[in-house]
Amino acid sequence: MNPTFAAVSVSCLWNEWVSPVTSCRGFRGVSEESRAWATMLVVTTPPPPVDAATGALALREPQRAEMFHARLLRWWPDLYAGLVPLYGEAAAIAVGRELVSCAATAYAQRSAALHGRDLERMLRPDWLQEPSMIGYAAYTERFAGDLRGLVERIPYLQEFGVTYLHLMPLLRPRDGDNDGGYAVADYRAVRADLGTMADLEDLATALHTAGMSLTLDLVLNHVAREHDWAVRARAGEAAYRDYFHVFPDRSMPDAYEASLPEVFPDFAPGNFTWDEDLAGWVWTTFNEWQWDVNWANPRVLLEYAAIILELANRGVDVLRLDAIAFIWKRLGTDSQGQPEVHDITSVLKALTRIACPAVAFKAEAIVAPTKLLPYLGTGAHTGKVSDLAYHNSLMVQVWSMLASRDVRLAAHALSHLPAKPEGGTWVTYLRGHDDIGWAIMDEDAAAAGVTGAGHRSFLAHWYAGDFPGSPARGLVFQYNPATDDRRTSGTAASLAGLEQAEATGAGIDEAVAALRLAHAIIYGWGGVPVLWSGDELAQPNDPSWAREEGHEDDNRWAHRPRWDALRATQRNDPQSVPGRVADALRTLARVRAQLPQLHASVETRIGPVDDSGVLVTVRDHPMGRFVGLYNVTSDWRPWPGHRAHELGVDAARDELTGSPLPWGGDGNVWLPPYAALWLTPPARP
Repeated sequence: MNPTFAAVSVSCLWNEWVSPVTSCRGFRGVSEESRAWATMLVVTTPPPPVDAATGALALREPQRAEMFHARLLRWWPDLYAGLVPLYGEAAAIAVGRELVSCAATAYAQRSAALHGRDLERMLRPDWLQEPSMIGYAAYTERFAGDLRGLVERIPYLQEFGVTYLHLMPLLRPRDGDNDGGYAVADYRAVRADLGTMADLEDLATALHTAGMSLTLDLVLNHVAREHDWAVRARAGEAAYRDYFHVFPDRSMPDAYEASLPEVFPDFAPGNFTWDEDLAGWVWTTFNEWQWDVNWANPRVLLEYAAIILELANRGVDVLRLDAIAFIWKRLGTDSQGQPEVHDITSVLKALTRIACPAVAFKAEAIVAPTKLLPYLGTGAHTGKVSDLAYHNSLMVQVWSMLASRDVRLAAHALSHLPAKPEGGTWVTYLRGHDDIGWAIMDEDAAAAGVTGAGHRSFLAHWYAGDFPGSPARGLVFQYNPATDDRRTSGTAASLAGLEQAEATGAGIDEAVAALRLAHAIIYGWGGVPVLWSGDELAQPNDPSWAREEGHEDDNRWAHRPRWDALRATQRNDPQSVPGRVADALRTLARVRAQLPQLHASVETRIGPVDDSGVLVTVRDHPMGRFVGLYNVTSDWRPWPGHRAHELGVDAARDELTGSPLPWGGDGNVWLPPYAALWLTPPARP
């Protein structure tokens, strides 16, 4: 298209196509000049997007204009294809044009450094899958005080090989109870006690310089009742009332409730709340002051698109899409994981690929294993939705093995999971900020000779410390007497028995070894292993958790302790518990980064179970095989020598220690209590 003609076309049609771009408000300092040359990039007659008018930008920065045009041409089909099932064909074109205008504005404002980051990651699309990826998750204030304090903690994180920092919700929440920050009142401001958006940008820059990526939470399902959209809805603005699910009476809420579960039955029963200002029942899945937004309204999608692009331009690398499973509602279902969830994600993903391809998405979907893979992309959505998803099943099975000292249930469950998409990446973890729900599937339990209900109950009691012989010191969270369901809170050290061992002076070696083993499985699985703040120092549960205002009814704060500076001073003392645990984690990170076999594109498979106490994992990479050997018991256990020969690791050394396989005189490999070995075949001469 001739640039002059393109400029005229866009100028004439702009007002007709795009209403005042409320969806793009919030981009800081948009000068008229910037807006003008960004506007020139809007697709004039999509689809297809080949008529993008790049005149002004082509004159000013021709290479940038050409890059945007190429991305637009490549990713418009995905953006449009996701919009059609959501809003219909006619609306898809109109909404698509608005999204492209937002992308053009964001692209025009993106810094040179971030454009360079985009190019690097386009050339290395597997950056999240590299074995050097190690994650660390923390509340800013509990780890470092504020955002500026985090900059000072970067060298500490580097000690543990951290290349991926996930900060818990730091966008401004409602005052008072706010679900740990997940009741957002303003997506465009940082909590005042943590700093400013400029401080966030400075942190991102410092992290990038240190070779780290920044991950933030983006709450997609709901906003705080105090958010501007909700305030304007309560004030009677019809356009904003349509941002939410509001019903004049109980007829529709009751119909939905027939198939909806309760997320917090103890302190937030039901899924709807009457609001006097609205004169209606508003959908509130989590708490009465968290209003579910209505993604069936395309204006909601446009609002979140602009938020995503602004955070991307602040330097955020990964957005954790919080409560993503809940965002689309359908009568007669549990309104979780509906097909439209993945259409929405594909639209947002295409948008970032056009404007800021260095940005990745992580799906916060703690769902049954059979329902998880669509969040990484299956069928028509393969490669088009989230890049990362939590491997909740692996987390649960690691704790199950440690409690039962038996790998058979875990081996069956993990070996029967469908393969993830090659481009998708697991987030592996021992625990997070949330409680642990004992998601043991009945069919997996039956295959191991136990009942699902019985094993779930056993795990809950074991980790609460009230099962005979248990050294764990977890807390019961959200007990439901009707179903006997109970979840568990606790730090990794407290669940593994190290809190009790330190208190009594007995069993410390065993607890440290068990904790090392558990982390070795997580680090050796592939994907991005993420440490929760304090676990690197074996911090126990916070005994004062209930004394903090707003925390007294939520014992999950027990496993969100403030970073312990005293224990941190012991992290290089090999005789101390913090030193022993820290050294084990530093070793895991260092060795992992050197093993191409742990690239996340490779699938982990479970080896034969020859001993009920020994888990075997196998990864076949083009550069060689990796075998993980894990003894989940406190006894010496044999691993048949013929398996070592079959897998080609009979002459291998343990990559973690440099030691040869511990062969016994009987021709078997004998594994010490809680042994964790990473084996790769020796190089051929």
